Amino acid sequence: MLLEKSMAANTLEAYISDVIKVEKFMEETGKGSSEATHDDIQAFFESLADVGIHTRSRARILSSLRSYYAFLMLDGYITTDPCENIRAPKIGLHLPDVLALEEIDAMINAIDLSTDEGQRNRAIIEIMYSCGLRVSEVCGLRISDLYLNEEFIRIVGKGNKQRLVPISSRAIAELQAYMGERANIDIRPGYEDYLFLSTRRGRPLSRITLFHIVKVLAMAADIKKNVSPHTFRHSFATHLLEGGANLRIIQTMLGHESISTTEIYTHIDRSRLRQEIIEHHPRNNPNRKGR
Repeated sequence: MLLEKSMAANTLEAYISDVIKVEKFMEETGKGSSEATHDDIQAFFESLADVGIHTRSRARILSSLRSYYAFLMLDGYITTDPCENIRAPKIGLHLPDVLALEEIDAMINAIDLSTDEGQRNRAIIEIMYSCGLRVSEVCGLRISDLYLNEEFIRIVGKGNKQRLVPISSRAIAELQAYMGERANIDIRPGYEDYLFLSTRRGRPLSRITLFHIVKVLAMAADIKKNVSPHTFRHSFATHLLEGGANLRIIQTMLGHESISTTEIYTHIDRSRLRQEIIEHHPRNNPNRKGR
């Protein structure tokens, strides 16, 4: 295939790197890249957005995977192309969907607490929204990262950089309720410190499982928006800004290295900022005389 493509060295290196990315992602499901389904590839690209991979890079990765799976189809290794109907990310500013508080509550209320996973899923949704975590940060969260008496959790983010994030009293209550049920899980050796576990396998949840949990709950709550774990991170930041939080504080909470990454939320909240100017700027107040 590589000879057929006649790729330049740099292009070839990027192509191989892209295929390795999806191969590693699929390892979490116990499947190889040739066994990936459409939902697997969709979850893979949502996870790339979740960890901050730029739209141009995601578009290039999709191009690589389309070529890869086209080759597998051509040579008879697979019968269905998992990249079919996967949309390329739009280059430029992307304003993600934001959930209203009522929609988040609707998803939480849609959880069946009579199931083994019910309380765990409530804790997951609440901590994603209360702390603005990346999906990888939720999956990697450990019990030793929890400082619930101090109302903080420690997050190990991109590049193994650590940050302390406040946690709400409601999220703490949901976590404590989950910890009581977590004690009944038969945990695999080596995973005792991981917080969120599969109730059947006793291992940490994968990103794909987390995407599936969120999708199912969004459907159960009859939410028509494109909801993923990252939607809660966007909602967290947007609601903070709406409440008057400083952009630098939001940057710290999200673990963004650059303020420019955080500034997308000023675009999302543009209507509120405009209203603030209309209400408070002296030029818009007829009762306030200029000097």
